[in-house]
Amino acid sequence: MPTPDPTRFVLIGTSHPGNVGAAARAMKVMGFSDLVLVAPRDPQVLQRDEAVAMASGATDVLAGARVVATVPEALEGVTYLCATAMTPRDFGPPTHAPRELFATLAPSQERVAFLFGSERFGMANEDVYRCHACLSIPTRADYGSLNLSQAVQLIAYDWREALGGFDVEPRTTDPTLADAASVQGLLAHWQQTMVEIGFLDPAAPKKLLPRLNQLLNRARLSREEVDILRGLARFVGKPRG
Repeated sequence: MPTPDPTRFVLIGTSHPGNVGAAARAMKVMGFSDLVLVAPRDPQVLQRDEAVAMASGATDVLAGARVVATVPEALEGVTYLCATAMTPRDFGPPTHAPRELFATLAPSQERVAFLFGSERFGMANEDVYRCHACLSIPTRADYGSLNLSQAVQLIAYDWREALGGFDVEPRTTDPTLADAASVQGLLAHWQQTMVEIGFLDPAAPKKLLPRLNQLLNRARLSREEVDILRGLARFVGKPRG
């Protein structure tokens, strides 16, 4: 039996299906799957075409999401609650930048929930007061407006990094570097072509070839790149009818 996801994302009073789908996608790319919607404006939001389209491959997160009527119903099994609210409250939990809090929260093995308010109104005070901490994403002081799914992505990324992150998987294999003999062969080919097209006077080459040699050395060419450049030299040196 798979281990339950110890992290829950709770969207309260969500209005737009596209945001729900995009939030599901943001969660999945960071390895999270536990999504709960509290009293969404559209009770069928998880099935809407826009939600499915914006999920873009994270439809399994949508399919596994739950819709509940109240915030307390969304918090079953959770031990640590984080509100996400830009507007400071006169009373309530302490406010932290996500990374600052996550550095101490991740080793605790709490079952964490991140609560996000509606797109238009944000989080209600009573929901903020339920939480152990309030997260404030550091933004430009005079314009800190974030789309709901953007906020979910930033929190999900910082939390995943605090939990240990993912290794970066190389998308391409490292090229095999051309050896010195291949580079010299390319240089000789260029020399021949430049003479044929009248670009280089073999009687007075000056320092062109040593400069090109240094250029090729700095480029650290692969074998494939040497082949491409020799093909270019052959094409340039072709007789034209």
